[in-house]
Amino acid sequence: MIGFHILKRIIDIVVSVSTLIILFPLIIWIVWKIKNGSKGPAFFTQIRVGQNKREFRFYKFRTMIENAEQLLPQYKHLNEVDGPVFKITHDPRLTKFGRWMRAKNLDELPQLWNVIKGDMSLVGFRPPTPSETKQYKKWHMKRFESKPGITSLWAVKGGHSISFDKWVEMDLWYAEHESLSPYLKILFVTVWDIVDRMVTRDKYQNHYITSDIKIGEFPNNLRK
Repeated sequence: MIGFHILKRIIDIVVSVSTLIILFPLIIWIVWKIKNGSKGPAFFTQIRVGQNKREFRFYKFRTMIENAEQLLPQYKHLNEVDGPVFKITHDPRLTKFGRWMRAKNLDELPQLWNVIKGDMSLVGFRPPTPSETKQYKKWHMKRFESKPGITSLWAVKGGHSISFDKWVEMDLWYAEHESLSPYLKILFVTVWDIVDRMVTRDKYQNHYITSDIKIGEFPNNLRK
């Protein structure tokens, strides 16, 4: 297991650095589009909770209007998912270019810097905010025994169409069975989906990945 974590760290760094170098012209273009399209910074930063409940600064490209966080309370009633998470398919706070970036998953690119720093891995649970963590059930806290990631088993098996408890179960299953095979499978399916999104005709399509990764039944003791 120690050998796998060393290998995973090497892959995380090589893939992240290579991607940032290859896509550097695209990143510069995205920054320019964000800055010229709406008021506010090009990057969105937020405190998230990672492995061992350690807080870190999380990076994304800004996809919403500048005061989106202040407007959140008035849209809470439109939440489409259960549990301590918030998601609206057609969030009115999104900018036009931000909606396009989300449809293509390009807003996630800055998180590669989090991977390089060691805050995250390429594959792992999605890091929650401190306020979301306060709403966790006791067994949800097991997530923090592993490192968060950009993509996950949850993402490749349906995303927000899955209940929050099932989402956490998938994260815990992956953490217990973490090895090179599921890590590479999830990574490959995610990259394939991003490429597919980039070439799709519907530029505002916002779908989730579906894959044939087999995960079996989740044992009941995951919720204890």
